[in-house]
Amino acid sequence: MPAIETSLPLLLLLGVFAYLLGSVPFGLVVTKVFGLGDPRQIGSGNIGATNVLRTGSKSAGALTLLLDGAKGAVAVLIARAVAGEDAAQLAALLAFIGHCYPVWLKFKGGKGVATFLGVLLALVWPVGLLVCATWLAAVALTRISSMGALVCASSSTLWMLLLGRGEALLLGMILTLMVFYRHRANISRLRAGQEPKVGQKS
Repeated sequence: MPAIETSLPLLLLLGVFAYLLGSVPFGLVVTKVFGLGDPRQIGSGNIGATNVLRTGSKSAGALTLLLDGAKGAVAVLIARAVAGEDAAQLAALLAFIGHCYPVWLKFKGGKGVATFLGVLLALVWPVGLLVCATWLAAVALTRISSMGALVCASSSTLWMLLLGRGEALLLGMILTLMVFYRHRANISRLRAGQEPKVGQKS
């Protein structure tokens, strides 16, 4: 990440804001509004869009995906507008951490893919668009959400290098490693051939 030049108190304030925004559990909010129950009680027990989809509502799953991505993008855009690119990268990291480890849910959150896509779109939109396209292609080909997540996260480094967007390379690599860490159980199931397909119950 580039050297931080803005004031430390402002960075801390923006960082806390980004974390709290990232911590908003939209999967729970959406399922409650739709009257679908608690997604933590079905499927994988995760609050992300893939598990919300297992409630049987495509609309709820799509809305969760959109909102989880939007909160990451909004955190980045506000931080950039207030304090520049250094703050935007910090906000991206903390919004992602907030989604994965939300204070409101005893630090048991989602796996971060939608928020990962959202922050990339806000930070380096050409890379974000290519990563989104990679995710869609991987999910369409495999019908496995976690495979799409792992492939798109891995591709982010490649796209940054090919497009010459080195300013976000370190952050992208950190987020990619975190996506893999959050999917470690999925990776074990993929190796065993036991990972459910999109829309299928765990």
